[in-house]
Amino acid sequence: MNSAAYQVSTGTLFPLGATVTDKGVNFAVVSEDATQLFLCLFDSEGNELSQLPFVSKKRGIWHMEVLGLKEGQHYGLRANGEFNPEQQLAFNPLKLLIDPYAKDLSDKLVWHEGQAAITREGLLHPVDSAYCVPKSIVRTVDVNPERPARIEIADTSRALYELHIKGFSQNLPIDDDLKGTYLGVISPAGIAHLQHLNITTIQLMPCFSFMTERHLQQLQLNNYWGYNPISFFAPEPSYAKQDAITEFQQMIDGLREAGFEVILDVVYNHTAESEFDQSSVCFRGLDNAHYYRHQDGQYLNYTGCGNCIDTYQPASVRLICDSMRYWVDVMGVDGFRFDLGVDLGRTDHDFTPNAPLLQAILQDPVLSKTCLVMEPWDIGPNGYQVGQFPKGFLECNDKYRDTIRRFWRGDDGVVAEFATCFMGSRDVFHKGHKSALNSVNYITYHDGYTMKDLVSYHQRHNLANMEENRDGHGDNISQNFGVEGETDNVEIQVQRLNQQLCFMATLLLSQGTPHILGGDELSHTQHGNNNAYCQDNEITWQNWHDNEDRSALKQAISTLMALRKAYPILAEMHLDDDPLYQHTTPDQIEWLNEQNKPMAEKDWADSSRHYIALTLIPADLSTRFWIVFYNDDAPIDVPTPAQSTNIDVLYQTPGMSVSDNSLHCAYRGVFIAKL
Repeated sequence: MNSAAYQVSTGTLFPLGATVTDKGVNFAVVSEDATQLFLCLFDSEGNELSQLPFVSKKRGIWHMEVLGLKEGQHYGLRANGEFNPEQQLAFNPLKLLIDPYAKDLSDKLVWHEGQAAITREGLLHPVDSAYCVPKSIVRTVDVNPERPARIEIADTSRALYELHIKGFSQNLPIDDDLKGTYLGVISPAGIAHLQHLNITTIQLMPCFSFMTERHLQQLQLNNYWGYNPISFFAPEPSYAKQDAITEFQQMIDGLREAGFEVILDVVYNHTAESEFDQSSVCFRGLDNAHYYRHQDGQYLNYTGCGNCIDTYQPASVRLICDSMRYWVDVMGVDGFRFDLGVDLGRTDHDFTPNAPLLQAILQDPVLSKTCLVMEPWDIGPNGYQVGQFPKGFLECNDKYRDTIRRFWRGDDGVVAEFATCFMGSRDVFHKGHKSALNSVNYITYHDGYTMKDLVSYHQRHNLANMEENRDGHGDNISQNFGVEGETDNVEIQVQRLNQQLCFMATLLLSQGTPHILGGDELSHTQHGNNNAYCQDNEITWQNWHDNEDRSALKQAISTLMALRKAYPILAEMHLDDDPLYQHTTPDQIEWLNEQNKPMAEKDWADSSRHYIALTLIPADLSTRFWIVFYNDDAPIDVPTPAQSTNIDVLYQTPGMSVSDNSLHCAYRGVFIAKL
């Protein structure tokens, strides 16, 4: 290889990655422990043209400027250094490495045996991996000067809608070349559907370039969800027609133009390199001992994915914050949902809300202004931290999920806990410290049953995952109404639809920030699969054929979202016993039993209770709301509240009706009215 054909200078430490200059391209790469780093230049056909040794290293950063190189140059990295697996040193110059800051890659990464740095016997792997590793591409990514302005969302109006790029658009009635793509999401059909729901915020499932795990590839399955990234900058190419970067930006601009805030589900806790003896295609080959958590010569696998990023290291903090700013400033997103977020808040090993990465995000003048949603757990020690993150983060609340499921299943003794969750889980997000809006309330998420399956299956049905039905949650707190799975029984169909409407109404009337799983409004079924991460097929792709159930669910969401926007008290109450709101005039609440009398201590203690109601009065006394929840199927009649001569019904599920100063509950349901 001819390295003499290229002239180099020392260049600069920052910015990290490849940056086009007036004279060529500057390269800057972190590798604390390497003894020598090489820049490998390739042509567009994948032929390696030259290996250039980096000429300068400062502060653990190798850097140089290569004169005459231009935009679009394909390249990779190789690193020399000690090979000592017991010391977490995995340097192998035969392994081509992706630049962690590369904005674009030549191909999608696919696992090959040749990517390993170490053999099964623990020796240096002898195969050159250039043939099976995507090349990094020098790419200057510009911002559209006519990009629509960011959408300002009131905190009390925010409602998250979780959307998978392919799952949402694959079956839409759109041109075939748009199906399953970024651009398919913003097709007229896609936008019209999202706007009809009245939701505010699109939560995109992972869009970082990702890889299918080795075991799935061997089973001829694909990673569908995308929680296995190899790059924190390059967008996933399989969702693009031609250019993933440009088309992702166009999607964001289109969603903004349609009035939506957009947040991105990000996986900063681990990478697709997995266990030590699997792929060495980026971080492992550059700086394994610094990028990944380890102890006594072994990875600390707090993610269950083979490795976890050591977010106590300065290089990792910088990498993640740089990535986040790129997706905000350049790619256009409005915030992030963090997968397995406890790993991001660990120091050496333990979690603390004062961890360097969390504090770096919250003090950053760009990132601190975005919408930040945390999944507040991982599988490491003390890995469950719901309610413990700093105030700038919203947190997914699984306690809400489980309690609401138990209530609507009709479990005894749940009413008091239901009321607590309904009021924003102040046992977790404590009064005086956090708003109820910090609680991201959800009943379904991508990792579990869809809402249709929650009312149709008692047991998981995951055989298609080829793990003998052992994967996924075993206890789903579900109810099938007498038949497991699909049925032609009309009575059961009516019960299942009513249950879905009860779930949706509860979710959107609860204090906090609601999260809706995309497809639930279409009564989408995964046929009982509660871990469909590897099902890239009709199991997960949303079906768009309309029917009465779907129309009812879509209309319910639209109506209830309109109420949340019109009446902020439905999302966040200011109570007089909450020091957080001591500077405001308090709202008022009263809990009522089925005689419309204030709930007494014996009412709260009654484990057989299945009815609970409340009245809400805003601080300005402008109106009074009556909200009712009934989770039994024995008919009851409830007198309307005193001094309620005019009842304006805002929403009711099918079994609820008002007549002659009485609310008739024919069976389980939800009711809200203005009095």
